[in-house]
Amino acid sequence: MSVQKFVTYNSLDINGQVLKDEHQLELNILENSGNYVIHKDILRHQISLKQGTVSTKTKNEVSGGGRKPWRQKGTGRARAGSNRSPLWRGGGVIFGPKPREVILKLNKKERNLALQTLLYNKRNNISIIDNLENVIEIPKTKTFSTICKNCGIELNEKVLIIVSKKTNTLKLSTRNIKNIELISASNLNTLSLLKAKQILLTPLAVNDIKEIYCG
Repeated sequence: MSVQKFVTYNSLDINGQVLKDEHQLELNILENSGNYVIHKDILRHQISLKQGTVSTKTKNEVSGGGRKPWRQKGTGRARAGSNRSPLWRGGGVIFGPKPREVILKLNKKERNLALQTLLYNKRNNISIIDNLENVIEIPKTKTFSTICKNCGIELNEKVLIIVSKKTNTLKLSTRNIKNIELISASNLNTLSLLKAKQILLTPLAVNDIKEIYCG
């Protein structure tokens, strides 16, 4: 059974000052089976990353083997019909892997419940920075590091930044920091949320999360 929870945040400016406006997330969470749904969604995400292009050749696909290696009887050796047999070196592979596509189905409601449950579980690690998408005018890593320092964000831990839309200046300012992952709200996934120790949101991203996952 899902339960509705309300989480309220005050946004910060780039200097770390608390602003008066409040942002509320209305989250539907699963109290009893929430962890199971989260695990299922992470499994689905990891399986979707598999290419499934591994392949081996059977004895029918390996080149050669047209002539019988030796006659059927009279040599004292075991019968052999082809040197491409799986028993021979250089022969085919028995029950080897073939290209395939593995899909783990997850309903949209289940995925949204998993995301909302994880957002609620990490509610104490979430900070909202106002206008982070457009506040950096010139791409510079030092500028972004200063903003994080002012807002009490530790860059030696995994930080997930969720924005409404990735801007070029923000991408260039964060790409040299190894613990930073920048993601748009429309591409939010449970694996990125689970790995993050700290989560940065923007007011526009909060609105997108409400519209896409909490509607």
